[in-house]
Amino acid sequence: MRQRLLRWTGYLAVAIVFAIACAFLSNWQFSRNEQKATEIALVQRNYHAKPIPLDEAVKPDGTMDASREWHPVQLRGQYLADQQVLARNRPHGGTSAFEVLVPFRTTDGRVLLIDRGWVPPAEDSSPSTVAAPPSGEVTVVARIQPGEPLPASGRSAPQGQVPTINLPLIASQVNPDLITGAYGLLASETPAPDTSLGGFDVPTEDPGPHLSYAIQWILFAVMGFIFIFYVIRTEIIKAKEESGERAPRPPRRRRDRDADIEDALLEDASR
Repeated sequence: MRQRLLRWTGYLAVAIVFAIACAFLSNWQFSRNEQKATEIALVQRNYHAKPIPLDEAVKPDGTMDASREWHPVQLRGQYLADQQVLARNRPHGGTSAFEVLVPFRTTDGRVLLIDRGWVPPAEDSSPSTVAAPPSGEVTVVARIQPGEPLPASGRSAPQGQVPTINLPLIASQVNPDLITGAYGLLASETPAPDTSLGGFDVPTEDPGPHLSYAIQWILFAVMGFIFIFYVIRTEIIKAKEESGERAPRPPRRRRDRDADIEDALLEDASR
């Protein structure tokens, strides 16, 4: 009996550890769901808002107001087309496309990187021909975005390209005056260019499966305890059967043969 109790205690300990792991994973999925809901609310609030001046979204020190992410800003100035770079391996149109990044100098002297759109790769995986931005003074509406980190793998890119939209890296390559706390996703430019680039999709409002995953982990924890209870109960029943504690079933009563004969005779006599 002592051995069984020790074994059952081990079973219970395993169930508790499993439940703790499930609780941790469930809480992580709840957090992810809450984060996704916050991101969706930010997009819904800012994406189609009226454009504001750059100074209302990006501070003088170049840092971005996080509450302004996806908010359109209106700029007037000139593209620095000779400082153009391409961000490689961007998922557009079912291909590893190239996004076209061009610094834009505003009339008050600030330089903001504008992501003008994307071009597909050519047959040799190099970027296809990139249409030039409008020349002269241009009015641009772009949605403010934070920069991206450098790739964790440490991968690099060929000359004139970057592995991610890492703004300090781009500033070191093309223009030290570039704002390094934010860049803009192009919404419109006036006058329009002769050839437009591939545009950007509206961010999805699908929160993903995080909430359902969180509930599933809770159910897994409960099922773990149910399974352990079933195993222990099965062992208890088996132990009782082996020790003879279960009461034997009463033998089936057999009808007396003479009584059967009597019944048959009475039935014949009544006919």
